[in-house]
Amino acid sequence: MRQEEDALGIIQLDEAVYYGVHTARAAANFPLSSRRVRPEIIRALALVKLAAAETNEALGKLETGKARAIMAAAMEVASGQWADQFVTNAFQGGAGTSTNMNMNEVLANRANELLGAAKGDYACIHPIDHVNLSQSTNDVYPTALKIALIQALAKLSEACAALQGAFQKKEAAFAGIVKMGRTEMQDALPVSLGQEFGAYAEALSRDRWRLYKVEERLRQVNLGGTAVGTGLNADRRYMAVMMEKLRSLTKIGLARAENLIDATQNADVYVEVSGLLKAMAVNLAKIAADLRLMSSGPRTGLGEICLPARQAGSSIMPGKVNPVMTEMITQVSYQVMAADLAITLGAQAGQLELNAFLPLIGENLFEALELLTNGANLFALYCIDGITANADRCASLVERSLGLAALLVPVLGYDRAAEVAKQAERENKTLREVLLSNGIMSEQDVSNLFLPQKMLRAEMTPDGR
Repeated sequence: MRQEEDALGIIQLDEAVYYGVHTARAAANFPLSSRRVRPEIIRALALVKLAAAETNEALGKLETGKARAIMAAAMEVASGQWADQFVTNAFQGGAGTSTNMNMNEVLANRANELLGAAKGDYACIHPIDHVNLSQSTNDVYPTALKIALIQALAKLSEACAALQGAFQKKEAAFAGIVKMGRTEMQDALPVSLGQEFGAYAEALSRDRWRLYKVEERLRQVNLGGTAVGTGLNADRRYMAVMMEKLRSLTKIGLARAENLIDATQNADVYVEVSGLLKAMAVNLAKIAADLRLMSSGPRTGLGEICLPARQAGSSIMPGKVNPVMTEMITQVSYQVMAADLAITLGAQAGQLELNAFLPLIGENLFEALELLTNGANLFALYCIDGITANADRCASLVERSLGLAALLVPVLGYDRAAEVAKQAERENKTLREVLLSNGIMSEQDVSNLFLPQKMLRAEMTPDGR
């Protein structure tokens, strides 16, 4: 065992651990859940510390030997080593201070070890005096959060692109299949099944574009602003050099925020990101509901499409198969919407020069990103790719629909077309049967009127427009 001391007293630590007294107190104070700080944030924060050590060395603020040891330790953490040493809970008080101190202590003790000193020998490398030099939790933690978010958004964008592509393939495959469109759950006008899938692809295209554009706001960081955005205790040259180092390490076009005080106290950019994740979740939930409805049956529902069978659907009804992948993505979507509320509340709860609730915001953002990324990939692979169309069923429903009465309006007028529709409904006949039995139109005229290509596009004007 070793002991470490802070302003609150002495704490005993296992000799094997790399964290110190501040981390131990945080672990004892916040045993809230099984969730630890996200590894994406830990890796990004390690890169920030690496860049800071390199910058402080370049500016003559940190001895080369100490800087290189800190940098080596930070590279190890950024590569995934020592993950078990980051023990602070995802939910914590202090605006991320516990996470920052956990990092400072792990890097200090690992750097001391690399230099031949013992863990806890902070006379050699100190967690605050050396690892945290020129920094504050209030600028390094949100910077790491933004770096990690940009990296996670790139993965979500790839998943969104794959899902969009899956819908586009079905759009082409189902282009010639006419089905009834529905508005307010009632028969409307015919559409092609391909057109419906094309609309889903277009919605996802918008989601991709929005995610791409929001990265511009995330690239604006308050690094160098230290505690409140004034830059106190940081060399005036530090900001510029640090940004250059960090851009090189992350391969992200990071930029110094125009107003560091604003960037330190306000968290609206996270609400913007969350709002875009929620928008994608809304689209996915709506798409999933549509597919679930169109696949209902197989004998007594709409039955217009067949979803891939993934698992047995009942412990009591043999042969039943449920639309589990649509239900999965719906639950993912609802959870993302719930996370958005927590993010919104956390962002508005900031006071004066700092938002103390960034750990809450970060955890919920990464949960939403993880769920959407994995959910979109699974939805494409296990659902959309395997959807097949029941063309005969679609054609049968079109033939029996009263929605086709809209095609009669240019020929018979609205009132007479309505009479035909009412008779068809009253006598349980198709519109075709009523038109022929009443001698209103010839069989050839009816067939020409109900041609699929006429049902799916607007009539062209004489000049071809």
